[in-house]
Amino acid sequence: MEKKIAILATDGFEESELKSPKKAMEKEGFDVDIVSLKSGKIKAWSDGNWSNEYDVDKTVDKVSAKQYHALVLPGGVINPDLLRVEEDALVFIRDFFKQSKPVAAICHGPWSLINADVVEGRTMTSYHSIRKDLENAGALWVDKEVVVDEALVTSRSPKDLDAFNDKLIEEIKEGKHDLQHA
Repeated sequence: MEKKIAILATDGFEESELKSPKKAMEKEGFDVDIVSLKSGKIKAWSDGNWSNEYDVDKTVDKVSAKQYHALVLPGGVINPDLLRVEEDALVFIRDFFKQSKPVAAICHGPWSLINADVVEGRTMTSYHSIRKDLENAGALWVDKEVVVDEALVTSRSPKDLDAFNDKLIEEIKEGKHDLQHA
């Protein structure tokens, strides 16, 4: 059975953190959708500047976690800051946890997880600047290239992408995790 994966992103996502996992998942034969707040295109951020535009496959108000096997949340500073105040995005994220499906977030991506109320009691990593945000939300923060806590995969930055992609793919292949929870 083909696996269908959602990458939730909007303008200001860190380009490598969307492009690299998407390529790795497609190489495995997974069907990957870029899901966003609006249709059309979203603009990437790379090396401190605006970068390429990417086509949006679906809008978050028209999809459900039931349609996907896993969720990926790229970072960038602007992207998760915009997503974490959108109720449709938070419901979409929370539903992956309620359905015990793998979720992967890198760099600043975990910001959205905080607002979705899914980090309490979880062991995670992230970009160092949001460590306190995660700890204040009840997560146990560790400084490692990749952390897996019951189908929740987190990494610190683009330099961790190889390890992040490997664990992400491993978790998707394992499928649902009974201990994954909202």
